[in-house]
Amino acid sequence: MRTTASYDLFPDAPSERAMARARWLAREGRVADAESAYRGVLATHPDLKPCWAEYFELLRTAGRPEDALRLAEGAAVQFGDGAFPLALKGAALIELARFPDALAVLERAVEADPDLALVWHELGYAAYRLGNPDRALLALDRAFALEPHTETLKLRGRILREAGRYAAAEVAFEAAAQAAEHREQREEAEREILATRRYAFWAPRRPDDLQPAERWFAETGAVVLAPVPGPVPPSDEALAKAFAELAQDSGWRFGQVVAVGPSLPVWAPLAEALGAPLVGRDGVDPPAVPLVAALRPLAPEAGWSALTAAITEAGAGLVFVLEHPAETPSAVGADVIGVLTDAGQRRSRMPQPAHALAVAQHPGARLAGRRLQIP
Repeated sequence: MRTTASYDLFPDAPSERAMARARWLAREGRVADAESAYRGVLATHPDLKPCWAEYFELLRTAGRPEDALRLAEGAAVQFGDGAFPLALKGAALIELARFPDALAVLERAVEADPDLALVWHELGYAAYRLGNPDRALLALDRAFALEPHTETLKLRGRILREAGRYAAAEVAFEAAAQAAEHREQREEAEREILATRRYAFWAPRRPDDLQPAERWFAETGAVVLAPVPGPVPPSDEALAKAFAELAQDSGWRFGQVVAVGPSLPVWAPLAEALGAPLVGRDGVDPPAVPLVAALRPLAPEAGWSALTAAITEAGAGLVFVLEHPAETPSAVGADVIGVLTDAGQRRSRMPQPAHALAVAQHPGARLAGRRLQIP
């Protein structure tokens, strides 16, 4: 949850100039350099609350809650026992999973300044992590009334979505997109809108009631061919056969099958079943409606991201992998997945092409809008 640096702490033009380099470094992912830059700003502008907040956010998003807590304690030395340093401390305790302690600190922050939106937002987040969604929503309503901020709306949307209130969650995410001040905020809200619509595909079930493959589709938009428990992990041949059935039932007609990564004997029969020539990676032609097929997503340095991006940008063809790590939904690298893996081992699942067909037709699927038939 990137929240603390997003709220209005009355920055002025000189402070914006002082933090410009630190912000740029943070956006570039150069955490160590950004940290050094923020420390430099605080050395000359110790009363600059936005700098404390952004430095805290940098540590929080980098997964360094202990350092974030130490920074919050430094803010308390600088500003006293007021609402702002207490909000930072409460946020750090949340990241340390010390939720009751966080709630107690944030309640003190509310007493110190009941009109600081940041405090109410973090209080809502703490209540949410404690499993009290009703209290969380009340706190977020108060935060939004004080400052209509996109982060508050997104958190509200997530809470409503987990409760199975998909229509209300979508409204919250749409409002978050409209309230976004930066492109990244708007794009994140738009991704949440699509995810909420995919979750609604399984209504009235809540997210916690979904099977792992169903939740995977809701989170990523990628179709899983083998979603239900089975006696053994599916073989390459079984997954390729299931994909061929899905392609036939969907009316997909590919211009080429592009095999990348390790050479597998399953690709030639798949290409034959699809009626498309089998080519190597060097022969990929995105406008020709290719099927890019691989055992699993390749490493980024192997050019996998560029290859899949070319398919997306061309708006034609799709990417199919036999297996995909279940641990990395945020880095999904395929449109159709045979089976999910845990620590490199395939789950014991059975292919269900008919189920995959229904899922693939959802307008929120990754492959939605693609041209999947050769002229």
